[in-house]
Amino acid sequence: MIKITFPDNSVKEFEAGISGLGIARSLSNSLAKEVLSITVNNEIWDISRPINEDSNIKLHTWDDAEGKYAFWHSSAHLMAEALEALYPGVKFGIGPAIEMGFYYDVDLGNGMVLSDKDLPKIEQKMLELARNKSEYQRTDVTKEEAISFFKEKNEEYKLELINDLEDGTISFYKQGNFTDLCRGPHLPNTSYIKAIKLNSIAGAYWRGDEKRPQLTRVYGITFPKKKFLDEYVIMMEEAKKRDHRKLGKEMELFTFSQNVGQGMPLWLPKGAQLRESLETFLKRVQKKFGYEQVITPHIGNINLYKTSGHYEKYGEDSFQAIQTPQEGEEYLLKPMNCPHHCEIYKFKPRSYKDLPVRYAEFGTVYRYEQSGELHGLTRVRSFTQDDAHLFCTPDQLKDEFKKVIDIIFIIFKALNFTDYTAQISLRDKVNREKYIGSDENWDKAEQAIIEAAEEKGLNTVVEYGEAAFYGPKLDFMIKDAIGRKWQLGTIQVDYNLPERFELEYVGSDNQKHRPIMIHRAPFGSMERFIAVLLEHTGGKFPLWLTPEQVVIMPISEKYNDYAEKVLNSLNNSDIRAVLDDRNEKIGRKIRDSELKKTPYLIIVGEKEATEGTVSVRRQGEGDLGSQSIQEFTDFINKEVEDQLSSIEQY
Repeated sequence: MIKITFPDNSVKEFEAGISGLGIARSLSNSLAKEVLSITVNNEIWDISRPINEDSNIKLHTWDDAEGKYAFWHSSAHLMAEALEALYPGVKFGIGPAIEMGFYYDVDLGNGMVLSDKDLPKIEQKMLELARNKSEYQRTDVTKEEAISFFKEKNEEYKLELINDLEDGTISFYKQGNFTDLCRGPHLPNTSYIKAIKLNSIAGAYWRGDEKRPQLTRVYGITFPKKKFLDEYVIMMEEAKKRDHRKLGKEMELFTFSQNVGQGMPLWLPKGAQLRESLETFLKRVQKKFGYEQVITPHIGNINLYKTSGHYEKYGEDSFQAIQTPQEGEEYLLKPMNCPHHCEIYKFKPRSYKDLPVRYAEFGTVYRYEQSGELHGLTRVRSFTQDDAHLFCTPDQLKDEFKKVIDIIFIIFKALNFTDYTAQISLRDKVNREKYIGSDENWDKAEQAIIEAAEEKGLNTVVEYGEAAFYGPKLDFMIKDAIGRKWQLGTIQVDYNLPERFELEYVGSDNQKHRPIMIHRAPFGSMERFIAVLLEHTGGKFPLWLTPEQVVIMPISEKYNDYAEKVLNSLNNSDIRAVLDDRNEKIGRKIRDSELKKTPYLIIVGEKEATEGTVSVRRQGEGDLGSQSIQEFTDFINKEVEDQLSSIEQY
């Protein structure tokens, strides 16, 4: 008999060799129908795989990310089987599950290419194969056996992958007529897959190397029920309307230029205003929490990043080193702001009475992401982080952590992110070799995060083995207005950089001690945050944030002078107003303004010019009637004041 420990710490005994599916059946038949994968001692397994020793387990259904992972990983293999049946001789690269679905990189050979018109045929073949109820069968193989198998199939991409694997760690999965190199996990059989949608085709360089062959990447998603696919299709249609690249162009927020370079966003005046409003808002919040603003260069000596470890971590993803006239001297475009902040901390001696020290910076950093990975504002090569680094004593750690959570709460409330969870990322329960620092410090840091999250009433999930090598962390996962998940806001505890940079403070015992460092970025990066915000709001920002709060539209050019008077009055009252004096019909101007999501429209003609009033329309609501210029000014300023005061009263 073996002992199985469940997530609630209850323990049950089972015969050795029982599978996750067998455990689920022992609990309830309904659970057995829904379980898709199982975590055994922090490793995700097939639910059909036998368990032969005492283990901690967690069963996963479609509602869990681990359940979807197994489902979509199995679907990638099903698509590969369909491709092999339709295109004999096709060669395969990698086919992972991703956040929403899966993909497979393939080489059809002979100059053959796939197009979108081929996708329905592949979908139909997948559905046909799924109905066969073929089992996903796992087999452990030796390296020699794996090489022999794929040599016979002339699969050079798989052979290259095998060369990087150690003997004794290699497994195959077979379903129907298809066998793949894979560590799993997978579903019990293909019949679980009921609904299929292949979304798109793209090019992808083998192993992300632009010097290697370009493969065809086929993206897809599958579901256990047809209604889930129907809901997904509706969501994707809404996502197209909310695509930040589309809205950014329509609202004239940002653009890209090949002459400037891929992944280098250019912020247009309205986008710059949006960024400035966000930065001003966060700076005001940070000031109340005792932060000090700092500014650091865009480059640094290469030795700075070697000391911090960022050169080792980001060296391959960085731009080439900058050679100076001084022989042997090299600089890098900075990949992170933290090393610079450590040097600021070091510029003078510190006492425990000086701590905590809180440095904040909207610092631009640079990483050379592969061109195929670039995507609008969500994946760029130049981005600005709302970085802050706190240096504190062990006794201050939990309180400082809680205050950072408070800042994130304020931001989420300000921008109507109401559905979120917090992931507590801790050390692996068994393998401690990949972490630095003493167990005592780790225990304190982990306990501080757990207690802080509990005391702040966070809805949390705990993930063991997901901590950074230098310390545990807390990541906030939000759901946007149409149900998609995004990671926004992170807080990390770091014992590593204070050690690497030999940071010190003199304690009350007159001895030198290392401070603890907290990294935090509530927005993450301005670029990615604005992309998520655009898609969450559909471009309809709260009035305090929107770049253009009011557009003034004269009915004809005869009233341009009066419109200018209204414009000057509003701008002098810190209302962001613009004048649309184009020689267009008023209906066209209104439609254009609606497209740009301007909250308030003012129409002026003979009546308004004579009476000193304005005719007001609210975006999406229509006519609000006539007001004096002063009444409208007070109305707008009060709405902004009410919005900001309700946020800051949190």
